[in-house]
Amino acid sequence: MEENNLKMCARCIFDENVPEISFDEEGVCNYCRQTEELEREYPTGKKGEEIFKKLVQDVKKEGRGKPYDCVVGVSGGCDSSYLVYIAKKYGLRPLAVHFDNTWNSTTATENIRFVLQKLKVDLYTYVMNNEEFNDMARSFLEASVPEIDALSDIALTTVLYMAADKYKIKYMFNGHNFRTEGMMPLGWFYFDGKYVADIHQKFGTVKMETYPNLWLSRWLKYLLFTRVKRIRPLYYMDYDKAKVKKFLHKKFGWNWYGGHHMENKYTLFCDNYIMPVKFGIDMRYVEFSALIRSGQMTKKQALEEIMKPPPVEAELLEEVKKRLGYTDKKFKKIMALPCKSAKDYKTYHKTFQIMQPFFYLMLKADLIPKSFYLKYTK
Repeated sequence: MEENNLKMCARCIFDENVPEISFDEEGVCNYCRQTEELEREYPTGKKGEEIFKKLVQDVKKEGRGKPYDCVVGVSGGCDSSYLVYIAKKYGLRPLAVHFDNTWNSTTATENIRFVLQKLKVDLYTYVMNNEEFNDMARSFLEASVPEIDALSDIALTTVLYMAADKYKIKYMFNGHNFRTEGMMPLGWFYFDGKYVADIHQKFGTVKMETYPNLWLSRWLKYLLFTRVKRIRPLYYMDYDKAKVKKFLHKKFGWNWYGGHHMENKYTLFCDNYIMPVKFGIDMRYVEFSALIRSGQMTKKQALEEIMKPPPVEAELLEEVKKRLGYTDKKFKKIMALPCKSAKDYKTYHKTFQIMQPFFYLMLKADLIPKSFYLKYTK
């Protein structure tokens, strides 16, 4: 299919603008074919439930005699909230873990409280110094790279490991679901602990003291000694996001915050403004394509919706500029900077490639996600 003179996948809305894309003789893109492979590897229905129940038994066995048997990252969003419910439903004793970058929306904060209180789940929260986070946020904006929200992604991963290490927990539940969130195209984003540190060193002014960075040495310690196995429960479930949102609202008083990853104000600013306006990356292509593949959205609906600009309120832009100390002139100057990428800064990428055999063993032991192995060691 052709859209604006660009070849588009016959199934989803990925087109030639998507990095590393290819089309087969049926006009279907490689990302759709990869999803088919994942669907075979992670079945749903009766077979998926049987697999997940077996995993639950392993988690319970490992957690005997401990206060908790798994950690679950929570953001106040739909997927993570439902994941806590699932853990409790199957008789597990989860510890909810939250990284607070001080940009949470009120809705997200209330959602976390509503769900955890009703389920009687303890919360482990790591709150970062506000000025330090804002300084690091400015660093990434001034570095002119698209991974401006990588700060929160890396920090949450580290905090999950910290909580697991503290309480000797051996399992980590992850709320990602390729059927509703999709797979990030290779080449759009790259981030690691060395990348974060290099950008902050070049552009930051506040000392990095409270940011929980995932240095390679720290990660290796967690991989080799804490040895937390990752499980993605939603991979094994028929997960209808619209129905789940209604269920969470009815059962816990949970409220929708407007869109994917919009529970955090800074993430909303990154995904809905900086990404499309400066870098030409519209994250909705990934989400909508996933929903088309899973039958939760039609291609026609996706094409109509994608024509609308990503929702972002003028008040949010003003709040971001105010909190980061930017005048309108300074912010326009940042938006006009030439776009750069991780290749312009120091990263662990070459080290990860050299360590590919090691990470292959970690993958087989369920200690790292397959997405990391494919994206970072190849």
